[in-house]
Amino acid sequence: MTEPGAPGDDARLRTDVPVGKVRFYDAEKGFGFLTKDEGGDVYVRATALPPGVTSLKAGQKVEFGVVEGRKGEQALSLRVLEAPPSLSKALRKPPESMTVIVEDLIKMLDGLGNGYRRGRHPESRTATQVATVLRAVADELEL
Repeated sequence: MTEPGAPGDDARLRTDVPVGKVRFYDAEKGFGFLTKDEGGDVYVRATALPPGVTSLKAGQKVEFGVVEGRKGEQALSLRVLEAPPSLSKALRKPPESMTVIVEDLIKMLDGLGNGYRRGRHPESRTATQVATVLRAVADELEL
């Protein structure tokens, strides 16, 4: 039993470039299925993925060339149109929470600035607290 698109599969290249979404993709097994916007499923192997792409996520929008084989349609090449939704962005703090955190950070930095104006470095405990809050805010901003 050969895979769709395997040598000797009598494949025919189509000229249309369908658009669809990833139904599922198993990176370990190196294959998955796409669902065309017009309907119908298309088999996709890891070899069809663009350079640098090692996996696809369900729901990701893609454009692909299609080969018709004995076992159905197979993606010949694939282009990712939409990056998958970022889990970290989905878990971001709401803007209302960030408002409070940023306002508290500003107060902390004002206190540090006043100490520096008087020629004093902050106490170790205070410096650690401010550094921790700064890192947390920076991580939230970089998402």
